[in-house]
Amino acid sequence: MLRPKRKVRIETERLTLRPPVHADFRSWAALRQASAQFLTPWEPSWASDHLSRKAFTNRVYWAQRSISSGTAVPLFLIRRKDEALLGAITLDNIRRGPAQAGTTGYWIGAVFARQGYMREAIGAVVHHAFHTLDLSRIEAGCLPENTASRSLLEKCGYKYEGVAQSYLQINGRWRNHVLYANLRSDRRGKTDVG
Repeated sequence: MLRPKRKVRIETERLTLRPPVHADFRSWAALRQASAQFLTPWEPSWASDHLSRKAFTNRVYWAQRSISSGTAVPLFLIRRKDEALLGAITLDNIRRGPAQAGTTGYWIGAVFARQGYMREAIGAVVHHAFHTLDLSRIEAGCLPENTASRSLLEKCGYKYEGVAQSYLQINGRWRNHVLYANLRSDRRGKTDVG
């Protein structure tokens, strides 16, 4: 049985958040290449074909399947004033049933960092997750030394929950991550970060 296509498009003050499409390949590959030095300390190692059209096509199909099945919401950040691709955010690993939870991950091109774009995108995705998808908990993790990401998460309402040992392979090594969560009804206090 075919499932109906789910359309996802979120508008913010400056951005349109929408799934990737095949026509995004050149701008995505150029932005990732130009931002490689900025991104690689915080990301899993890129496959040898990471920037290829085939790998991007697979990404687009994965995004379509994930949205259709309700397991993830992968979105590109498009600046409305000039249609520039700025980065991406994904609400992934969506779990239903008693959990009603998902995990956020994101990246932004080096030239667009620290201009409030990702904060705007995270706020919109959190709102979408709580009010459209009816999730109760949104999680995120980052490297302990990534103070910019930690501060960003806290400014967006995420609270520190602890450390996961050897959580992900980042830049070729198993790394600990600090874990954060944003709850629909949260009364917890903040940490010193942010």
